[in-house]
Amino acid sequence: MHLNSSGRTNNISAAAPAPHSPWREICAASIGNALEFYDLLIYGYFAIVISKLFFPSHDATTSLLLSVGTFGISFVTRPLGSIVLGSYADRAGRKASLTVSISLMMLGTAMIVFAPTYEQLGLASPLIIIVARMLQGFSTGGEFGASTAFMVEHADPKRRGFFASWQMSTQGLATVLAAGVAALLSALLSLDQLNAWGWRVAFAVGLLIGPVGLYIRRNIDETADFKKLGTAQKQKSPLREVFVRNRRNLLLGAGVVAAATAFNYVHKVYMPTYAVKQLHIAATFSFLGAVVTGAIETVAAPVVGAMSDRFGRLRVMLWALLLVGTTTYPLFVLLNRFPTVGALFAVQTVVGLLITASLAPVPALLADIFPTSTRGTGLALSYNFSVTLFGGFAPLIVTWLIDATHSKLAPSFYVMATATLSVAAVVALGRRMTVARSAATA
Repeated sequence: MHLNSSGRTNNISAAAPAPHSPWREICAASIGNALEFYDLLIYGYFAIVISKLFFPSHDATTSLLLSVGTFGISFVTRPLGSIVLGSYADRAGRKASLTVSISLMMLGTAMIVFAPTYEQLGLASPLIIIVARMLQGFSTGGEFGASTAFMVEHADPKRRGFFASWQMSTQGLATVLAAGVAALLSALLSLDQLNAWGWRVAFAVGLLIGPVGLYIRRNIDETADFKKLGTAQKQKSPLREVFVRNRRNLLLGAGVVAAATAFNYVHKVYMPTYAVKQLHIAATFSFLGAVVTGAIETVAAPVVGAMSDRFGRLRVMLWALLLVGTTTYPLFVLLNRFPTVGALFAVQTVVGLLITASLAPVPALLADIFPTSTRGTGLALSYNFSVTLFGGFAPLIVTWLIDATHSKLAPSFYVMATATLSVAAVVALGRRMTVARSAATA
């Protein structure tokens, strides 16, 4: 069901399900999606190494802030990627947009792999990293909208939650791969080797897999829903259509995603750095903690997606977000009281379950509230606006909060604040959908 800005409903995607199994297309989108997020995550896991090589400073905190800030810089271009590639997906097709996004990600990764260090090139060195990160952010900004639209439009409408949840499952798989590679390199190489060339190997893994993902995406079929859109139905300006007719859904969708993405980036991306700098846990085990979280998300996301089909996406998300808001502080207290590998793994297990429960219903939920003609744009903008604002700069914000408050529990304050916002957005969207259903049956 699509809710327009006045609360009325429009029927969308009424076409019968494709006669063949959607698994081929789901797998094709998932492989490329996993690669995109691997390249995004691996930078966060090597933030400490990169801070020394490309952003040297006499103050270690300043150096680290510059590095995690550059991680956040990539999120500045995500909304732009959402606009350009999301609109492209609505005008030229999901397949075309997916092919462009993975090509741009490969280019950005190649720039990082071969970038000279600050010692070798001076100020031009961090500029190369910044440009590469912005290019990767632009690519990822278009990835979510096109790949999610591609998944749901190939799926049975009654099982959209299950099939769209593979979007989050493959993000979990990317975490397992990225954190696993980081852990392996940290265990096998000395610190000098890791600083000299080991970190480049981590980025090169994504670069080597890229051509496989590109080949797969070039050989998949466009969705039936998009093919059936007539010329008159395709929007000349999907962006304007979203802001004019779907702006309330756009804002509520972004609000729904806020807490899940903040929780996700604090615990999945920043936690390895936190474990090393604040808990003094060895780097190898800090990365393995993220592997635990990613593995749970990989396996559990389709289960939660299927639950959202049965019990309702908003209901599942509401309970998950309430748990996120009430448990994040105790989890940080536990970590700081018992700064051990066992405690870290236990916390990351709980985190994996909560991240999955709060994120897995999101793709199908956002797809439900935008029509086929603007779905790529609407999905990309609502998700990436929230990820940019609340997730991308989360490592920078919590690093600053810890330094400013002198409290190692500061990251939990940030997560609790975003959880409050998301719970309010879920309740508001639920009421809006109830009003829309009542109007449709009146």
